[in-house]
Amino acid sequence: MSDSPLTSPFIPNTDDDRAVMLAEVGTSAVEDLFGDIPEQYRHPGLALPAPIPEMELRAEMTALAQRNFHAGEHPSFLGAGVYHHFCPAVVAPLVTRGEFLTSYTPYQPEVSQGTLQGTFEFQTLTAQLFGMEVSNAGMYDGASSLAEGALMACRVTKHSRVAVLDTVNPRYVETIRFYAQPQGIEVYQTSPTSPELQPDTACLISQYPNFFGAFEDSQALVDLAHEHGALAVMSCDPTALAMYKPPGAFGADIATGEGQALGIPPSFGGPYVGIFTCRQEYVRQLPGRIAGRTVDTEGRTGYVLTLQPREQHIRREHATSNICTSTALIGLWATIYLSLMGKQGLRHVAELCHQKAHYAASRIAELPGYSLPNDDPFFQEFVVACPKSPAEVSAALQQRGIVGGLDVSDRYPNGMLLCVTEVNTRDQIDRLVDALAEIGR
Repeated sequence: MSDSPLTSPFIPNTDDDRAVMLAEVGTSAVEDLFGDIPEQYRHPGLALPAPIPEMELRAEMTALAQRNFHAGEHPSFLGAGVYHHFCPAVVAPLVTRGEFLTSYTPYQPEVSQGTLQGTFEFQTLTAQLFGMEVSNAGMYDGASSLAEGALMACRVTKHSRVAVLDTVNPRYVETIRFYAQPQGIEVYQTSPTSPELQPDTACLISQYPNFFGAFEDSQALVDLAHEHGALAVMSCDPTALAMYKPPGAFGADIATGEGQALGIPPSFGGPYVGIFTCRQEYVRQLPGRIAGRTVDTEGRTGYVLTLQPREQHIRREHATSNICTSTALIGLWATIYLSLMGKQGLRHVAELCHQKAHYAASRIAELPGYSLPNDDPFFQEFVVACPKSPAEVSAALQQRGIVGGLDVSDRYPNGMLLCVTEVNTRDQIDRLVDALAEIGR
């Protein structure tokens, strides 16, 4: 085996094998394949430690894992797009059954009936939850769903500008800009209090509730978009929709969301599942794919891919999506969670989030030095103006075994965005309040 740091010892190629392959591409050394990468950006190699027994390795990895500070072991009040909700114990064993865990994209209905049915149920439940006519099989995450919604609005209206409220998740806005730039689409932001739409605007994008946890006048925003010949696109928290008016009731044209809130444990970077819904009349411009239910020649129920709009399935010039992977496994997780919780269970979760968040906010507002700078109605998140910088407050909370909120000082001076869900007990909230009081002295 070669001693080159760029040669993986895990690929069973002999020196002769490598020499033949290198000669075929016109070079004599593996290093030459990386010539286009500046040397300062090349990794010198993996300095792996000497091998140790598995038992010792497990102990070492466990010790490393215990250094993490996360919501699973500590009271957490961090949200901002990723939420810690309770998930019934039965969900994980069902989702991780081999039939689901090892499945890939369901191209062949004759061997993928279970996967296709799971996708069909996911579409049905999310369409009902969002109050929309059509839902697809899922996108990468909430950010890409919203970006795809912006592109879809441009296709429908033939316009090339996208208006985004400045209260939408900043990471979502970045994703929209990233998707729009190669298409020559202009993305501009406007205020929810006095929104202004430019000519040739394809859609007005809002978040419900917004990034700071508050509700805006969604009906007025939808009406404004339609008055200007634009589509109304909303990014929604699915948990909130169990308790609040869904986007379909406002007349939204496209509604997206992040499915992680539906019982999926928070994790660093996902994977998550994006929810994408729209009105029936725009289904031909829908990105992703749609699973449908039909009957075979003997009248038996069967599931198929009804709509396949990406370039691998249809002529490239007619494709509306290049989504290559359906996050069907995470969609199945959300589907099983929703089916177990049911309408009443999910509404109860939403009510608990609302009640506990308002209890926390009312107590924090009474603390000397703290205030709530935003008096708009909110669901489970709210901004707190702190007497010290959010970085100082978060560090002090961590020393007390509490995960604090997100620093939003760029919007609110010394602002910290806190989130309270049904998993936060009254004792945890009181601990947070007492800790904030002590930190503010």
